[in-house]
Amino acid sequence: MMTVLSDALTIAGKDLRSEFKTKQTISMMAIFAALVILVFSFAFDPTNNAVKAVIPGLVWVITVFAGILGLNRSFTSEQENDCLTGLRSGPIDAASIYLGKVLANFTIVTIVQLISIPVLFVLFNYRFTGSLLWFVLIILAGTLGFIIVGTFLSALSANAKNSEMLLPVLLLPLLSPLMIAAVQATRIALENENIENAIAWLQLMSAYDLLFFAACLLLFEFIMEGS
Repeated sequence: MMTVLSDALTIAGKDLRSEFKTKQTISMMAIFAALVILVFSFAFDPTNNAVKAVIPGLVWVITVFAGILGLNRSFTSEQENDCLTGLRSGPIDAASIYLGKVLANFTIVTIVQLISIPVLFVLFNYRFTGSLLWFVLIILAGTLGFIIVGTFLSALSANAKNSEMLLPVLLLPLLSPLMIAAVQATRIALENENIENAIAWLQLMSAYDLLFFAACLLLFEFIMEGS
């Protein structure tokens, strides 16, 4: 188990060093997030109280659609110079490859969120009055579930002709339960409503994360063998 984790950290470190060197994926995701925020900030009047109802949904629209841009490159970039073949043929467990990619993708998406969510609040003139702790926990749980499923499906669609189109088609239906729970829990945390309701949604998100993590970890080896 320690070997699997060590190899996963090595793969994640490799991906993150490569990304921080080029900043290609983070820049692309940040630009997309900024564009979405800018368009919606002009579409809605920030002084209108109804804008508060839009914020939770926008947080996850930015996360998912900007994240898909990064997930598309997660495995397609490994196909350059047959890097993925080298990973498969090396003395590395398939679970290590999956965990490493999940860690790298989660880190990249979290960095984009740290930039885009405060900008969203500023441009919408939104004063945060909710529970910061619960808000952060909900964001982390929702993002982790998105990355767990998205990384697996990115590997599944990497060899397809139109992988950029195939990934959203496969991913968005599977994300529906998670996104419903995430938006509802985010709304409760931001509006400082009864936190017990947010906890119920958070428990649903945690169950989703655990279920899909176990399934994706078990099935990932077959994806590697077939690619």
